[in-house]
Amino acid sequence: METRRVVVTGIGVVSPIGSTIEAFRASLQSGRCGIRRIESFDASAYDAQIAGEVTDFDIDAFIPKKEQRRMDRFCHFGCAAAKMAMDDAAFDRDKIDPVRMGTIVGSGIGGLGTLEGQHKVLLEKGPGRCSPFMIPQMIVNMASGLIAIDHNLKGPNYCVVSACASAAHAMGDALRLIQRNEVDVVVAGGAESCISPLGIGGFAAMKALSTRNDDPATASRPFDKERDGFVMGEGAAILVMEEFEHAKARGAKIYCEIAGFGQSCDAYHMTAPMDSGEGATRAMVSAIRDAGRTPASVTYINAHGTSTPLNDKIETRAIKGALGEDLARKVMISSTKSMTGHLLGAAAGVEAIACALAIKYGFVPPTINQINPDPECDLDYVANSAREAVVEVALNNSLGFGGHNACVCMTKV
Repeated sequence: METRRVVVTGIGVVSPIGSTIEAFRASLQSGRCGIRRIESFDASAYDAQIAGEVTDFDIDAFIPKKEQRRMDRFCHFGCAAAKMAMDDAAFDRDKIDPVRMGTIVGSGIGGLGTLEGQHKVLLEKGPGRCSPFMIPQMIVNMASGLIAIDHNLKGPNYCVVSACASAAHAMGDALRLIQRNEVDVVVAGGAESCISPLGIGGFAAMKALSTRNDDPATASRPFDKERDGFVMGEGAAILVMEEFEHAKARGAKIYCEIAGFGQSCDAYHMTAPMDSGEGATRAMVSAIRDAGRTPASVTYINAHGTSTPLNDKIETRAIKGALGEDLARKVMISSTKSMTGHLLGAAAGVEAIACALAIKYGFVPPTINQINPDPECDLDYVANSAREAVVEVALNNSLGFGGHNACVCMTKV
């Protein structure tokens, strides 16, 4: 039986560099950085005082005020991005079966802000003052559930939690559901909002965050010799993934094809990647094979590229392992985390949208802040400025705490 093809027909994004598709795309092409000093709380006592906060988000345009109060910020972002994506996909809802439409929206941590706020209420005012909305606000699956309610999506619905690979696994699962003919459409992606005292405090305690507080715009510098940690970001990204013939039959706009997916586990360490990069290599090789492509066909890799000392040099090794040394030197690679910061469970969704836009509009976004090249990171990272290019095949890498490796292969239709 012929494998059902899967394409992207709608996208929606809330991010530190734009909360419309137009603004997000313009930022990618201009290399605009969305990282600044934290404004949502007083971070002056923290080692890390910078983040990629969302600043241009009009919640009233997406969610009624009464409902806003019953939702965590990560759900605000997820529901807004999903509405953008569904509007972009432009379905005639009278002509599509809601049972054939699923929802898989991942998150790494979920409602951390709600947890912090309600813990404070508990300590200061007692258990009788805890909100009855606390649990549904904070549980990680709620973005997926609320999106389905908003759009009457009655097919499979769940949340993937695999740290920084969450949205990639969500897209991978969506691909398989459509290929197996269980559904025709899946709304997939990720949502996250952990720029809070506990979120910043916890990651800073791990020494995972950049402390370049006096120069936020250059703090996230993937593959640079002076990188000193990642910068937290927040937001959401949702893709409408649809069976190709189903999309063609309704005359849908198509951004690209989700052609393959690969995944693996390091089975090595809670937070550190394997020194050889072997696990990430296997995920990339699997995605390329699943798409029916060859290493030589890969045009662009949106790297995990966190700006941490370990990740970037090990991911460089992994890319060489997947493509071979010669081909690795020819492929264009960039980390859009240099502009957005690291959106944790939503990162792969944001970066998949970057790949979709690169494929559709013929450009490769840059890795900004390439100031002092690292000799151990010696590939083409599209330094500092976007590049016009025909992108036929893109890989989207995601490597999460716990050793989770995922790679989505996206292609021109």
